[in-house]
Amino acid sequence: QVQLVESGGGLVQAGGSLRLSCAASGRTVSDSAMGWFRQAPGKEREFVATIRWSGGITYYADSVKGRFTVSRDNTKNTAYLQMNSLKPEDTAVYYCASSRSPLESTLRTSYAYWGQGTQVTVSS
Repeated sequence: QVQLVESGGGLVQAGGSLRLSCAASGRTVSDSAMGWFRQAPGKEREFVATIRWSGGITYYADSVKGRFTVSRDNTKNTAYLQMNSLKPEDTAVYYCASSRSPLESTLRTSYAYWGQGTQVTVSS
């Protein structure tokens, strides 16, 4: 069993930055791909970013490409999402997830474990 805890969310002005962390416990996630998703009020949860177990391959949703960077530190069992140039439309609850596979994936069904989410609010 893996427990994931996100942190780093908050309120920021448009154009600002936040760094989200996702700390895993229970067992190592160093052999699993990690993903970040988000859910805005009234909308479905959507893919944001994913990173391969080794950290060597990443993939992003078009809406965040060039602004967000996903990374991981397997020695700390932690994944990160650096968010720059934030826009009001980035406002959502952000979730991290641990995959059943070592390979990156944009699909929610690829992920076995999920955190409780952290709120990100971007004001205009």
